[in-house]
Amino acid sequence: MSTAEVPVRPDAEGMTAARVLRRNFAETVLSSLATLGRALRIGAGAIRVGVVDVVRLRFQLHETLTQAWFLIRVTAIPSVLMAIPFGVIVSAQVGNIVSQLGADSMIGAAGGLGVIKQGAPMATAMLLGGAGAAAIAADLGARTIREEVDAMRVMGVDPIQRLVVPRIAAMMLVAPLLNVLIVCIGIASGFAVAVAALDVSPGSYWQSFGAFTTPIDIWVSLAKALIFGLLVVVIACQRGLEAKGGPRGVADGVNAAVVMSVAAVAVLNTAITQVVTMFFPVRMA
Repeated sequence: MSTAEVPVRPDAEGMTAARVLRRNFAETVLSSLATLGRALRIGAGAIRVGVVDVVRLRFQLHETLTQAWFLIRVTAIPSVLMAIPFGVIVSAQVGNIVSQLGADSMIGAAGGLGVIKQGAPMATAMLLGGAGAAAIAADLGARTIREEVDAMRVMGVDPIQRLVVPRIAAMMLVAPLLNVLIVCIGIASGFAVAVAALDVSPGSYWQSFGAFTTPIDIWVSLAKALIFGLLVVVIACQRGLEAKGGPRGVADGVNAAVVMSVAAVAVLNTAITQVVTMFFPVRMA
């Protein structure tokens, strides 16, 4: 019997499969850590360059405002469309549970805090990750495959300073604005549902909302929006600047930017929520 005809034993097949799985898992983990390291390096470098430009009075204000206006145009209307059903759903679900417990007066506090502390920052991050990050990754990816970024390096222009810093500044400017917009519309839509469908008096709704909502909740919501916006834009810039392989590479970079942004924001939100709950528990204002 030749060597090619020797059958492979089942235990050998299992060992081979386990070895392949371990190798693939190790490669995936190492690749993820390397990607995280490159993203952190880009983010840290952009922040350092941005601070230096501000100190030396050469910050690209016009480009930053242009990018900020672009982000507002692609995310403002979706923010309104997302905030309305989100506020309605939170108010309706929380209202039904609270009504069964006989505490209708607490609907304002439960619904308002849900929108402020969780709904608005997550909705802001998803919109910025879905629309903003996709646009940024596509723009930088197209520049990369057209070798514009390499040409900038040859001419002595830092791509981080010219391309990344204005986009990070624009995202940091737009993120809290979208967060405030979603908070206002979400609470207003929740109030409308509570008054019209759940027979809650307007005074009772606002009284409970004001009794449990503190300035810390607002500041935490804005801080989360800023952190999520920074995370989203750094990931988008990193995937765009590393695009390769033609138009297909740009599409893969955009897809990776959106998926990685949403996943990273979800994990980070869980950690921030646990820390904030530990140090700032819910209490009456």
